[in-house]
Amino acid sequence: MKEKLFDVPRRAVAGVSALLALAAVIVLTAMSNSTMQPLPASAPAAEFSAGRALRHLEAFATRPRPIGSQAGAQARDYLVGQLRAAGLDVRVQQAVGANSSTGLAAFGQVHNVVATRRGTDPTGTVVIAAHYDSAAMGPGTSDDAAAVAAMLETVRALGDTKLRNDLVFLMTDGEEDGVLGAEAFVREHPLGGKGGVLLNWEARGVSGPSLMFETSRDNAGLVGLFADAVPYPRGDSMMVELYRLLPNNTDFTPMTAAGFTGMNFAYIQESSRYHTADDSLAHLNRGSLQHHGTNMLALARALGGTDLPALSAGHDVTYFRLFGLMITYPNGLVWPLAGLAVAAVAGLGLVAWRRRVAGPVRMLAGAVSAVVPVVVAVVLAQGLWEVLVAMRPEYDGMGGLLHRPEAFRAAVAVLAGLAVLGWYLALRRRIGPAALAIGALAWPAVLGVVCAQIAPGASFMFALPALFAALGGLAALLLRGSPRQGETGGAGPRVGGLARWMPGGTVWRVVVLTAGLFVAAGLLPGLALTAFDGMGLALGGVSAMVLALFVLMVLPVAELLLPEPAWPLPRPVAFGAPLAAAALAVALVPAGLALDGFDAGNPRRTHLAYVMDAGTRTAGWVSADADPSEWTNTYVSGRDTTFLPPGYARGDLWTGRAPAVDVDGPRVRVLSRDGDTYRLRVTAGRGARSLTLRVERPITEVTAKADGLRAVTVPVTGTRANTWPGEVRFRGIPAGGAEITMRVASTGQAGEAGELRVTAIGERDGFAAVPGFTPMPAGLVAATREDGGLVAITRTYRL
Repeated sequence: MKEKLFDVPRRAVAGVSALLALAAVIVLTAMSNSTMQPLPASAPAAEFSAGRALRHLEAFATRPRPIGSQAGAQARDYLVGQLRAAGLDVRVQQAVGANSSTGLAAFGQVHNVVATRRGTDPTGTVVIAAHYDSAAMGPGTSDDAAAVAAMLETVRALGDTKLRNDLVFLMTDGEEDGVLGAEAFVREHPLGGKGGVLLNWEARGVSGPSLMFETSRDNAGLVGLFADAVPYPRGDSMMVELYRLLPNNTDFTPMTAAGFTGMNFAYIQESSRYHTADDSLAHLNRGSLQHHGTNMLALARALGGTDLPALSAGHDVTYFRLFGLMITYPNGLVWPLAGLAVAAVAGLGLVAWRRRVAGPVRMLAGAVSAVVPVVVAVVLAQGLWEVLVAMRPEYDGMGGLLHRPEAFRAAVAVLAGLAVLGWYLALRRRIGPAALAIGALAWPAVLGVVCAQIAPGASFMFALPALFAALGGLAALLLRGSPRQGETGGAGPRVGGLARWMPGGTVWRVVVLTAGLFVAAGLLPGLALTAFDGMGLALGGVSAMVLALFVLMVLPVAELLLPEPAWPLPRPVAFGAPLAAAALAVALVPAGLALDGFDAGNPRRTHLAYVMDAGTRTAGWVSADADPSEWTNTYVSGRDTTFLPPGYARGDLWTGRAPAVDVDGPRVRVLSRDGDTYRLRVTAGRGARSLTLRVERPITEVTAKADGLRAVTVPVTGTRANTWPGEVRFRGIPAGGAEITMRVASTGQAGEAGELRVTAIGERDGFAAVPGFTPMPAGLVAATREDGGLVAITRTYRL
C-alpha cells in the first residue's frame, strides 16, 4: 500500500491552484497582522494622534538618556511639567534600585515619575508604565520614549473624562541597567505594595505592530477585556508561554512578582536598530507609535471604567488571531483540542489503511523518519548563520538582527523546503506518499500534546493545524467518487474547466484538503516570521523548524504535482528540483550580502572604549570587535592587554595605546572589615556617571546605600565569565559617592580572609575629553557592549 492519498484529473492545475490558495492565505494573514496608519496632529481631540505624540518626542527624546545623565534629568523635568500641566498629582520617587545576576550586583540611583489621575469610585488601581531612560548608545526613541510620549498623549486624550478607577502613569528610571526603577517602586513606594492592574509598554525594534506578548498568570479576564476593548489587537498566547520560559525581563517582571496582574506590549520589527544610535526619530515607524497609543488609550478607558476585581480569574486563556479575527478560549479546552488533533490524525491513518492507500507500518516509518528533515532544516539554518559570520564577522556583533535580512530569511525558507523535499523524494517510492504525509502529520499533533503539558497557551499553534489538516485529509478520502486504486489522473475523460470536475467530486477533494491546510498557513509562517523578528538569524533554526513542519503538512497538495508512486520520477524532478532549490539557497547568500551592505543609513556596529589607570596614568583603547572597522583600527592595532588594569579585560580584545586625560579617578576607602565582609566608601570621580567594582574573588552578598536613601541588599550567586569573578555596579552614583558592603567568598583558610584586590572603574560617557579623538564617521554606530563609548578611569586596591 504505497499510494497517493487520492488522485484527480489535471493534477498539475489542481496542485498549482491549491498552492496559490495557500500562498494567498499567508499573504493576507501578514497584511491583516500589520500595524496602523498614523493620525496627524489635527485628529479629533478624543482620539490618539501619533502626530501629537511626536511633538513630545522631539522635546525630550533626541539624545541618549542613561540613568544618572544630564539628558535624563532634563527629560524627567519635561515629563513632570507636562503631567502637572494636565492636572495630575505628580511625585518623583528617589531611591536605590537593585538587581543581581550571575556574579553581578547592580545598583542605581533612580528617579521614578509617578503621576496619579484620581478615579470617582475606585475599585483598584490601573498602572500604565514605561521607562524614560535609554541605553547609553542612543536616544531610545522607540525603547522606550515612544511609550512615554504615548502616555502623555493618552493623558491629553482622556481630558476631563470621569473614570471610576485611579490611573497611575509610572515612568521608571534605570530599566536598561536591570529594571532598577521598577524594582525600587515595588519595594519602597506605597503604590508598589498595593498592587493593581499593570499595562507595561516596551519596544525591541523601531517598527511593527504593538504586540501583547506577555501576561500575568490567570489572565482570562484581562485577555477578554483586551480582545473586546482594543480596536487592533495583536499578539498571541504562544508569545506569553515562550516569554515565561526565557530569562529576559522588563519592568513587568518585578511588578508582577510583587503582585500586580497585567499585560506587556512591544513592537519588535527592524530590531537591528535596537539599543543603537539608530533608535531615533528618523527611524521610528509612526504607525507603531499610533498602534501603541491607540491600544493604550482604549485600555485606559476600559480598565478605568470597569470593576477591576471582576477581572480576576483562576485560569489562563489561549488567544490568537486567525483570518483577521481574535480567537480566545479557556485553557480547559487545550487538552481536548490536543487530543482531538491526535485522534483526527489517527482517524486519517485508519481510513487510509481501510482504503488501502497506506499501511500502519509504512505510516509509522513515515512518522519516525519525518524528524530527519526537521533536524536537517535546523542544522542548515544554523550552518547558514555560521557561513554568514565567517564571510562578514561584524554580523556576530549584531546578534543575528540584521538591517536587511530578507534574502537570508528566504534562504532559510528554501533550505527548510529543500530538507523536506530531499527526504520526501528519497522515500516516496519506498514508503509511499500517503504514508509519508500522514506520518509527518503526527509531529504537529504530538507537539500540540507536549505544549499542552508544559506550555498550554502554545498548544494551539500545532494542535489546530494538525487537527484541521487531518480533517481535510479525511474529508478528501471520504468524499464519493474517489478514483479506483491505481487509476491515474490521465485515465479520466477530457473535460474542460473546474466546473466539469464537479460530478465526479474530485475537485471537492482538492478544495477540502486545501481548506484544511488554511489554519496551518494562517499560523505557522507567521510564527516563523515572528521568530525571525525576535531572535534574528543567529537562531534561524527556530524559524527553519517551524517552516519545515509547515512544508511537511503541505505534502499532500505538493503530491498532486507528481506522477504515480510506482513510476520512477523524471530526472528533472528527482534531481533537478533539489538541485534548483540548493542553487537558489546558495545564490541568496551573495545576493543578501549585496543587499545588506553597510552604509550611512544602515550602519555597522563597532565597539571602542578608553581605559586609563589613574595611578600610573597608563592609557589605552580597547575593542571587542572580531574584525574592527577601518575607523576603529586607527585606535587599536594589536592584542596586548598587559597594560590594562587588573580585572578590566573581559574576553578577547584588540588594544592600542592612548594619551592620558586629566580627569579624576574613582576612590575606594575601607570603613570596616569583618572577616570576609568589607564595608567601603566609594566615589566615581568628578563628572563620572557610574562606578564599577571588579573583585578578584566571587561575591555572595552586596548592600548599597546612598546618602538620604534606604539601603538595599541583594544576594549574588555564580561568577562572571572571562574576567574577575565578582562585580558590583552603581549606575547614576551620587557625586558624594555611596556606601558598599560586600561579602566575598572565603579563601578556605580558617580565620583568615586573605588579601583582596578590587579594581574600581569610574565611567564617563563619550570621548570628547580624549586628546586627538576623531568622532565616529557615518556608517558606524556604537555596539551594545556595556563599556562601549565610555571613558573608564581605574584604580586597583589591595584590601
